[in-house]
Amino acid sequence: MLARQFDALLAAADADDGVDFDDLRVARDDDGGYTFATPEHEATNLSESELHAHADGSPYVTDWYFWEREVQRHDSPRRAFLRHAEATDDHDAAARYDALADGMVTEWGQLRIEATLADAGDGVGSADGSRRYDVRHVDDADRAVEELETYDDPLDARELAKHDDDGMYRPLKTGTNMPTGWAFHDLDWRDAVETVETLYPATVANWYRERQGRLDIDHWTDTTDRQTGIYGVVSELPREAVEWVAEAACDDSQCVKRREWQYDEGDELAADGGTGAFPCREPCSLVIAAARKWTKLEEEEPREYTVRLTPSEKEQIEGVIDAVADGRVDEIREADVYEDANRYRTRYLRAKLFDDRGNLGGVATEPEEGHGDHED
Repeated sequence: MLARQFDALLAAADADDGVDFDDLRVARDDDGGYTFATPEHEATNLSESELHAHADGSPYVTDWYFWEREVQRHDSPRRAFLRHAEATDDHDAAARYDALADGMVTEWGQLRIEATLADAGDGVGSADGSRRYDVRHVDDADRAVEELETYDDPLDARELAKHDDDGMYRPLKTGTNMPTGWAFHDLDWRDAVETVETLYPATVANWYRERQGRLDIDHWTDTTDRQTGIYGVVSELPREAVEWVAEAACDDSQCVKRREWQYDEGDELAADGGTGAFPCREPCSLVIAAARKWTKLEEEEPREYTVRLTPSEKEQIEGVIDAVADGRVDEIREADVYEDANRYRTRYLRAKLFDDRGNLGGVATEPEEGHGDHED
C-alpha cells in the first residue's frame, strides 16, 4: 500500500461518514481509536499505526482507493462500465483481486476487454491496486499480443474501425464486421473506456441510461416524422414493411446492438430485436437511408411474371437469396457445387434461364408496347 493511499484512508476515516465501500468499513470510534472491518475480520479501538498494519496489503483498501479516489464519480457511465467489467455485483474485492491476477474478461459487441492488476514491473506495483486493460477483437482472444498490431492512443480506433478485414468501408460502427488483428494493450482505465466508446460510440452511455431506467427511445414513427428533404418519404413506408426493415437490418447477424425501438409507443414489432449487451434507442442513419429506397420500391404496383423452373431451380434461387442475405457467399468454395450459391452453379442457372438481354426466363420486366404483362 502506498503512502498516499493510507493518507487518503485516514482522512476518509476521520470524516463524519468514514469509509463504507465494497465490504470495507473504516471509521473513527467514539473513544478516539479506529475501526477496521472486512468480511474476514473486524478490529476496533486501533491506533493510527495499528490501523496502518491492518490496512497494509488489504485488497479492500486498494480497491476502495482505485474506485473512490481514482475513478470517482458514482453516477458516471464510465465507472459503471468498469465495475461491470469486474462483475463487482457478484464478487467482493478479495475474490476479484484473485481473478484480476489472471485477467477478468468481458465482451462488448465484438470487443474483448480484459482487466488485470498493474504489473509490479511498471514502477507502480500490483500493491497499488490500479488496473490495466487490453481491448481487442473477440476473434483474437487466444493470440499473443506480439502477433497483433498494437496501439495505445484511443483516437487510433477511429481509423481502425473505418474498414473491415477486406478493406470495405463500414457505414455502421456497430456492424458485425469489426476488423481483426489489433490490440489496445496496457491501457489505464480512462483510455480503455475511451477506446471502447470510440469503437462503439454512445454504447456505454446508453447502456448506463438503460440500467438507470432513463433510456430515451425514439420509435420508428418518432424518427421518421422528423425526417425532411429526400428522407421525408420514409414516413410513408407501410407498417408491414417496417417489420421487414427490422428483420433485415436489426438482426444479431447484422448489428451488435439490441433493438429497443418499436414501430410506435405501445405498438411493438414482431421482428426479433437481437441479444446485444447494449441497446439501440432509435433507427440508425443506415436504416433510414435504406428505408428511403425501400419506400420507393414499395410504391411500385406488383405484377405477375410467369417463369418455368424445375423444383431444384426454385430451391437454388431460394438458397442464393439466403446466402447473400446471410453474408455467406464468400465462404462457398468454387468446388462446392452442391451449394446453391456456388459460383459455377449460379452461372449455369444464369446461362440456362436468362436470355441475351438478361431477362429471367425470357420475360421482360416492363411489357413491350402493345403486349400484355406476360411473354411466352
